Amino acid sequence: MTTLDPVDYAVISQALLAAAREMGTKLVRSAYSNIVREARDASCAILDAAGNIVAQSEMVPMQLGSMNTTLRACLARYPADTLGEDDFLVNNHPFMGGQHLQDVFLFRPIFINGELLGFAGSTAHHLDLGGGSAGLNALASDVYQEGLLLPPLKFSVSRDWNGGTFERLLAANIRVPDQTLGDFNAQFAAKAIGVERVRALCAKYGLPTVKATMAELIAYAERTLRAAIRALPDGVYRGEDAGDDIEGKGAPLWVRAQVTVRGEEIEIDFAGTCDQVARNINSPLASTESAVMSCIKGVLIGGDTPFNEGSFRPVKLKVPYGSILNPRPPAPVRARMLPCYRAYDAVMKALAQALPRPERVIASGFDNALITCLARLSNGRYRVCLETYGGGFGASAQGDGADGIAGPLSNTTNSPIEALDMNFDYFRIVGYELVPGSFGHGRRRGGLGMRRTYEMLVDDVDFSLYGDRFEVAPEGLAGGSPGTLSHAELLRDGQVVEVDLKSGARLKKGDRIVVTTSGGAGFGDARERDRELVRADLAQGVIDTDTARTVYGYEAAGEPG
Repeated sequence: MTTLDPVDYAVISQALLAAAREMGTKLVRSAYSNIVREARDASCAILDAAGNIVAQSEMVPMQLGSMNTTLRACLARYPADTLGEDDFLVNNHPFMGGQHLQDVFLFRPIFINGELLGFAGSTAHHLDLGGGSAGLNALASDVYQEGLLLPPLKFSVSRDWNGGTFERLLAANIRVPDQTLGDFNAQFAAKAIGVERVRALCAKYGLPTVKATMAELIAYAERTLRAAIRALPDGVYRGEDAGDDIEGKGAPLWVRAQVTVRGEEIEIDFAGTCDQVARNINSPLASTESAVMSCIKGVLIGGDTPFNEGSFRPVKLKVPYGSILNPRPPAPVRARMLPCYRAYDAVMKALAQALPRPERVIASGFDNALITCLARLSNGRYRVCLETYGGGFGASAQGDGADGIAGPLSNTTNSPIEALDMNFDYFRIVGYELVPGSFGHGRRRGGLGMRRTYEMLVDDVDFSLYGDRFEVAPEGLAGGSPGTLSHAELLRDGQVVEVDLKSGARLKKGDRIVVTTSGGAGFGDARERDRELVRADLAQGVIDTDTARTVYGYEAAGEPG
């Protein structure tokens, strides 16, 4: 067994983390589509030879929480001892370790003097992988309608890419090959960076020392989480959260979590969660695992501790088969983020009861993956613009919720208006703003939702979207009030029409689409809000004088009398 020098460990461990981050930067800067290049909907990781996560880029928590599961599904089909340096592994199959089809995971083995040390992994959300429509295909009734399924597969870089079999297969099945293949090339570039950085570490410090550092980095994350769990009182805690009645059956979709703390381990049981649905909002097991682990890491150990294999070891998950969080195939899964956010919030509410000091727990917020798509076919060529939206974070005991940012599982950024103007000539953005009064009130208020308005410049543009919080508002904590609801409207010929989330809309020149996202919920009694904070909200125009008086008990001319 290699004895690690503390200084070597510190340097090598940080170098591994830096390598993963550099991979993420390379992927984003090399990407072609706005969803990766601008919104940063992609992730990278370095894993060991057994498929254990060692280091990850801090990009999309939803993608990072299942890199191990996705790679191990590949290794079960293609064992490590069958791989060569020119090979790469692919997986996007939601019922074989993947998430939804648009997130394609690629893994490249890292060999040092003929010995397999680990893997450089990456994933990116791809604009189009075929399927039933160029949009979000909300009416898909099974996973086959959502695009090209890639079960765990092994290919050769030199033979199957750069004009080879795998690249040609992809190109023949997608509507926007330039952007999609460009993003795949960005993934390959990111993996090449990871491979070279790890090889350089081995050349400098030796293979045994690097392997020992990888193992210790994983052990450190495990020790940290176990210590955090030991600080919680043993017991059983329950939380639940509801998603919109997307099937129109007259009841919201409930996700229920029972969190059992026992010593230095946690068990989370989702018994009582609603059954899978016929719509595309079912979550594969790997996605559910990612959502749960993101919540546990955020609440219990924060950002200073690496999110790697050690973070998983003290946690046991029980998810009923056939539920919305673990569906039977061939259930459609494209919008799987929606129930995952409800799982995230349910676990958050349960942990709020367990924490002796609730500083890390926040009220419910936008907590949502609201995605829009504007697609157009012209002269035999498709153009597809995907956008992710932010909203208001829920408030905490420590502070107000953040305004207009991505949910905690996605962590994506907005697509700048200038970038969209350069790339798409069939629409323009004519409004982009935070929405005053969209938050829930409390001692700490929620964050503001946001609004984006698109104007069509030509006929025959297909608009589609999916999202949550259109019917069930974010719930406050400790007496805080709920946030607002999201909504989408079509403005046509002076009329306002609600957009059907199931079928979207065919747009014509002059139409305007207005998408508004929900604000976060409040925390605590609004009457206890600091007077200076109420004055600041008034000054910034996010509340009016009537709200200040009736909700916060504040008179603009002075303190309430």
